[in-house]
Amino acid sequence: MSAKRTLSAADILPEAQYARERREHRRRLTELKRDRRIEVGPFCTFYFENWDTMWLQVQEMLHIERGGAAQLADELAAYNPMIPDGSELSATVMFEIEDPERRHAMLMRLGGVEHKLFLSFAGETVRGIPDATRENTSPEGKASSVQFVKFPLPPAQRTKFRAPGTQVIVGIDHPNHGHMAVMPEAMRQALIADLD
Repeated sequence: MSAKRTLSAADILPEAQYARERREHRRRLTELKRDRRIEVGPFCTFYFENWDTMWLQVQEMLHIERGGAAQLADELAAYNPMIPDGSELSATVMFEIEDPERRHAMLMRLGGVEHKLFLSFAGETVRGIPDATRENTSPEGKASSVQFVKFPLPPAQRTKFRAPGTQVIVGIDHPNHGHMAVMPEAMRQALIADLD
């Protein structure tokens, strides 16, 4: 059975039902996300997305903002592109620094970071492609604290990614933030489900 690739209005629970079931949905998704999250450096985390994570994001936005049908259309348009289409992996990359002054200073040093995100495995390096519909780095050179990126994998790379024992490196090679992390095997197995 292949993974679901798009969210529609029919997938979204009515607000009252979601409110009743919210705790259980959030618990279930927290477990799922455990194998889809990896820290790369001291304050950067890659969250690999799929249909379920985007479903929860839409439900949460509707629950919090209560914008009804008009909001639903906007949320579906915003989050459907983040669901991997079977030939890619999709990640939200967050630079998480609590102190506002320190965060601002660091993000000012990370301009262009959206072009410096990569996966490396089996002799392959796959560069992330940033979401071109948003400002990833401001004209002043300040990186956004949230980046949305796709890692396209043609068939040969998907085969290598799926091969038993493949070690995957998740990395950033920005001159002011060069870090790498080895993807745990449980995470690689979870992401294989995103690839047809």
